[in-house]
Amino acid sequence: MIYTVLWIAWGVAFAAIEGAALLDRRPGGTLSEHVWAWFHIKDQRPTRFTWILRGVLLAGLIWLTGHLAFGWWPA
Repeated sequence: MIYTVLWIAWGVAFAAIEGAALLDRRPGGTLSEHVWAWFHIKDQRPTRFTWILRGVLLAGLIWLTGHLAFGWWPA
């Protein structure tokens, strides 16, 4: 029960933060903009390290999609 409450609180907090960032309209506030910055997505001349970061991001998203959408790869 406590984890259900905590996950709901996390979802509400996420929605509040993301919603505020979307309403603010200044660049750099949303989760996607932060992820793009952290993983150097918009770099014009990506380095080897940038490609490694992008690979880590892609692998993580593939795992998350399979895990949540299809129940593959249980934790």
